[in-house]
Amino acid sequence: MTLYLSDARIVDPAAGTETHGNIVLDGGVIAAIGDMGPPKGAEVIDCRGKCVAPGIVDLGAKVCEPGERHKESFRSAGLAAAAGGVTTIIARPDTLPAIDNPETLEFVTRRAAEASPVRIRHMAALTKGREGREMTEIGFLMDAGAVAFTDCDHVVTDNKVLSRALSYARSLGALVIGHPQDPGLSKGAAVTNGKFASLRGLPGVSPMAERMAFDRDMALVEMTGARYHADQITCARTLPALERAKANGLDVTAGVSVHHVTLNEFDVGDYRTFFKLTPPLRPEDDRIAVAQALASGVIDILCSMHTPQDEESKRLPYEEAAAGAVALETFLPAALRLVHDGTLTLPQLFRAMALNPARRLGLPQGRMEQGAPADVILFDPDAPFVLDRFTMLRSKSKNTPFDGARMQGKVLATFVGGQRVYAADTVAQAGG
Repeated sequence: MTLYLSDARIVDPAAGTETHGNIVLDGGVIAAIGDMGPPKGAEVIDCRGKCVAPGIVDLGAKVCEPGERHKESFRSAGLAAAAGGVTTIIARPDTLPAIDNPETLEFVTRRAAEASPVRIRHMAALTKGREGREMTEIGFLMDAGAVAFTDCDHVVTDNKVLSRALSYARSLGALVIGHPQDPGLSKGAAVTNGKFASLRGLPGVSPMAERMAFDRDMALVEMTGARYHADQITCARTLPALERAKANGLDVTAGVSVHHVTLNEFDVGDYRTFFKLTPPLRPEDDRIAVAQALASGVIDILCSMHTPQDEESKRLPYEEAAAGAVALETFLPAALRLVHDGTLTLPQLFRAMALNPARRLGLPQGRMEQGAPADVILFDPDAPFVLDRFTMLRSKSKNTPFDGARMQGKVLATFVGGQRVYAADTVAQAGG
């Protein structure tokens, strides 16, 4: 089916522009963009001046297959992603068991293709069992489709093991994703050190835990020449080190989660466990600094860090509750707060959410140009709503910090390979 999207506000992150025009989707690609009329026999979709942008490429979402399907399945994650404008999920390997061998990777790849309406690509573990002792078979895992390698929040503490893994990854051109948090300083922490942590009587961690771990990783990257991406940079003190690494020619990029650029430590309030994240929420000065770094391009990628947790693991005292929040469906409206407050333009936002992650992983998505994959979303950036986690979220888990929040920005339609996988007037139920 050929689709003709008329009267669209076209967001092009590569060109950094917003223009008015029409778009033709045909043969799984963007066939034309401009002032042309509809091709013969095409289905016409009147965008009514709303935005059309590349589908979001979400680097670092957790899908809980295998091992914890009660929290999230490929089916429920795919439905949530489609409703949230995420057309490609880059899934983390912190499953049970970890994705650390070709057989497990092939299993989840097959399951995802069968169950999800959006694209799902997988990262693999850097070390076996994410235990930091022995590196995985990086070459075989790349052959099986792994797009990057990470132990997620299980930081490799043995410098010799990490340096060997980085050296081997460099020889294969593999991307290694690190989690810059010193595990010794971070152990047992629930919030960021400071007056708020003291008033609440909660164990905290210094922002220097991030800076120290990032400096360690940069030294090893300089030694090995590996391709490296920091999954989350959340503190102002880390930004100069990131800028120096880039200025010195290291092949380094960095990301930040949508929660760390839209929320701060005070949102924890009276021990609200939906706001417990890894790393913890930071002071407002840090939030502003990383948001500005995202606007300037010092931080390259904005991600959801979608981490489903069931009710039982969140209904605990704050210190004992599991960390993480679901975000596939709230990613875009939360990120649009940065547009509405003037921090980012729409092209800058989609550069960080779509173009840059696709480029870093060598994927063809994330572009709004002729010949690019027809993975696009139609959305209204100004549509207001109040989030109800029970009636609006398609994720199996409902642990969102935005429950009851006033938000702006609704996805109206999502297309993957030119096929419509979500329309706002269709309410899909999570399941499977």
